[in-house]
Amino acid sequence: MKRFFIWAVAMVLSANLSAYADSFKSSDSVSDKTHSLGAVPDTIPNYIPQVDVVAGRATATSPIAFSEVGSEELAERNDGRDLPYLLSATPSLVVSSDAGTGIGYTSLSIRGTDATRINVTSDGVPMNDAESHKLFWVNTPDYASALSDVQVQRGVGVSTAGAGAFGATISLRSEELNPEPFTEIALGGGSFGTLSQRVKVGTGLVGGKWIFSARLSDIHSDGFIERARADLQSWGFDAGYFSGGTKLRFQVFGGEEVTYHAWNGVDDWMMEENPRYNSCGEIEDEEGNVVGFYDNQIDLYQQTHYRLHLSHTFSPAWSAKATLHYTDGYGYYEEYKNGRSLVEYGLEPFMTEGGLVEESNLVRRKALDNGMGGALFSLDYHSDRLTATLGGGYYHYNNDHYGNVVWVKNYIGNLDPSHRYYSNVGTKDDANIYLRADWEPVDNLFVYGDVQWRMVNYAIKGENDKYDWSAGAPQMLDVDSRYNFFNPKAGIRWQMTPHQNIYLSFATAGKEPTRNNWTDAKSDREPKPERLYDLEAGWSWSDEAKSFGVNLYNMQYRDQLVLTGEVNEIGEPLADNVPESYRRGVELVGAVQVLPSLKVSANATLSSNKIVDYVAWVDSYDDDWNYSQVAENLGTTDISFSPSVIAGGIVEWRKGGFRALWQTNYVGKQYLDNSSRDALSLDAYSVSSLTVGYDFRALDCADVALSATVGNVFDARYSSGGWAYSWIEQGTRYDSRGFFPQAGRNFMLNCVVRF
Repeated sequence: MKRFFIWAVAMVLSANLSAYADSFKSSDSVSDKTHSLGAVPDTIPNYIPQVDVVAGRATATSPIAFSEVGSEELAERNDGRDLPYLLSATPSLVVSSDAGTGIGYTSLSIRGTDATRINVTSDGVPMNDAESHKLFWVNTPDYASALSDVQVQRGVGVSTAGAGAFGATISLRSEELNPEPFTEIALGGGSFGTLSQRVKVGTGLVGGKWIFSARLSDIHSDGFIERARADLQSWGFDAGYFSGGTKLRFQVFGGEEVTYHAWNGVDDWMMEENPRYNSCGEIEDEEGNVVGFYDNQIDLYQQTHYRLHLSHTFSPAWSAKATLHYTDGYGYYEEYKNGRSLVEYGLEPFMTEGGLVEESNLVRRKALDNGMGGALFSLDYHSDRLTATLGGGYYHYNNDHYGNVVWVKNYIGNLDPSHRYYSNVGTKDDANIYLRADWEPVDNLFVYGDVQWRMVNYAIKGENDKYDWSAGAPQMLDVDSRYNFFNPKAGIRWQMTPHQNIYLSFATAGKEPTRNNWTDAKSDREPKPERLYDLEAGWSWSDEAKSFGVNLYNMQYRDQLVLTGEVNEIGEPLADNVPESYRRGVELVGAVQVLPSLKVSANATLSSNKIVDYVAWVDSYDDDWNYSQVAENLGTTDISFSPSVIAGGIVEWRKGGFRALWQTNYVGKQYLDNSSRDALSLDAYSVSSLTVGYDFRALDCADVALSATVGNVFDARYSSGGWAYSWIEQGTRYDSRGFFPQAGRNFMLNCVVRF
């Protein structure tokens, strides 16, 4: 019923907007020219350019390693999966999915750095959560359909707003406002009950100065992992105003995700018996036997983004841009817990005929209600020899964290589901200002400079969601930290010949701890801010038929936060600063137009990712079951989840309206912790996909794109993520592992119609 309602609204909206456009559009705003699916007209009136927004983007003269994925490539790959999977051909990038399908909770790493170290902006606006530093892609389903292109900068990248870039920067840019009216309908379906639907409409130019557009999307998947279903809805509305050199754009977009938990992974002993087993939601009887699964073991989150962009061109040399933004979010996850102590949740033990009940099965909700609002600005200068930008921004973030118990098995007493058994508030103020310049002192020699100052104030006040058994109360949080980061960057690029150039750059970045680094820290140890020094050098060669490139990087870290093996007072793993660590490697890229219809491209990253003089802590139990921790001096070890080999290749064939694309990705062995032990590692894997499609014009009024995809063509059995835990019991060491298996061979069909 919900999906039917979405489609009904979309079709009414499409009809109304089209009629509105027909009645108001100016006579010179529409061309009779036909266009390829998803593209904007080749000829757009010069008073209707895309609204420029504040965005930290590298250019062709920047001494930075980066890749771009354009609108056509995004449109052809967009089959409902989260955006990380559409970027999977990008050098040094690895993707993973809890549900195994790329729909729901997905993640990515670049050069081995995880999501908390990858800065993501959309039209210059920070997308990372201010506390966790992650971008939860599940909160922005089908966002690819709203984008013009994506730029992935590897390394520190250019100065931008939001979380510190400790491995990469991803810059998302909204699609251009189309001066011609259009309607786009997309349908897709495939393995694991996957169904995707999308409607987009646009008025074209209205009254010579206005453009409006809207979109609605609905995605469902049952997941490869058992019960790992995902129901995702998203929507967006755009309005643009153009008058001379002034451009104004208002955007509001959002979505809702409801996903069944699949974050436990699959225990190693279960992999042979059932690699799709999902332990989340297990219901146990008094003897600890699993007797069923909780139906509402879900994560629910709603998020809405509001943006107002204004730009003005004063002269051919000077322009300015400003953005106001606000993001509102609310959600919770609900889970069934077996045999939990009632006092831990602020509940009184109760008497039954069998005696005093102090532990029981229960259902809890852990919720958050957050908002982030701020402003961005930039002043730009451009001449034949110099391009410079003065920019900056500020945002304030507030997040209310709390938990409720909504049900207790056989409970006797007063149970108030609205009672909070913990409650704390996190607040953050983040301000930055930067000056960036690209200067050509002599022909074909470009000098780059970028200086940024960033100030962060972060506080957490209230009760933690962890119980302090020694105090008989929830742990208290009292964090009030202030950070100042000075991040200079410099580089040089020399265009040696029309086909060949080299570059050299050095950049620094500072990063504050995440919320979890504070809430999981031991009482006698505060997390420290981290520092990165990034030295890179590269060479590239290209002509009309082929291109090749080499990039060398040396990323040296001070006080990087890594998992140590230690646990806090309630047994959860901790992260700790390690004094010295590094990531060093070489990235190779190449592409050859073998025939007019055939193109081959490939990339590979070979790297060494190490912690210097690493000390691991292992839980230990003696013959009398007394607990302690044993320090192990392991010397130089590999950083977890940092494969030394990442490679990929694409073979692309196009002829007339037909197209075919073969993609293969290879990821080398990854360690599940920082001990460099083969027993705690993920095997290397290779996975391939094939997409075939046909684009054509139907009835001289619609552009149609049909495609079929076979994922994991060779049905490889592999896991893209996992976890590990080690302990010593009466002198013997034991290891436990868990994995996140990915889907075997699977299929997807898609149809997009645009008219």
